[in-house]
Amino acid sequence: MRRHLASRSSLRGSSRRTTGMVAVAAVLTVSLAACTPGAPATAPPPAASSPVAAPSASSAPEDSEPSAPPLVPDGTAADNLPAFAAVTAAVWATDDRVAGRAYVDALVQAGFDRSAMQVTHDRSTVGDPAESIQFSVRWDQECLIGQVGPATGEPVTTVMPVLAEGTCLVGNTRPIDW
Repeated sequence: MRRHLASRSSLRGSSRRTTGMVAVAAVLTVSLAACTPGAPATAPPPAASSPVAAPSASSAPEDSEPSAPPLVPDGTAADNLPAFAAVTAAVWATDDRVAGRAYVDALVQAGFDRSAMQVTHDRSTVGDPAESIQFSVRWDQECLIGQVGPATGEPVTTVMPVLAEGTCLVGNTRPIDW
């Protein structure tokens, strides 16, 4: 008889655990449903010091390309990596994809400081097109670095510390004198 009672009480405990786990699963399901792409996103209210711009009648249509991330002049290199990467991707999508000058010019147009930039040569020492080119923008004690070219595949962008020499790229770079 004791064995029968012990068995019944463990079934009740098991039943309670199962009911509890079902309740937890239901809460998780509802919580995760809010994360699906079809669910509306809720954003935190803007900070009191941040002005909120109202949409204007001249806003771009919904089917246009999203604008590139903005440059954050007072931000860190990491804060500006999205803007740097967007410029890199935009140039990569053009016929000038392996021209260092195109990246420098586009980064300057986006607001990056030309005097803080370095770029490697587009051609090897024997005159062949470079397998990859690198370009950089020094940002305080860090560097935004991009690498593109046939040997690279898709563009690569990253943030790295400034080298001991105070530069971002190793080796011989070309003067940015245009």
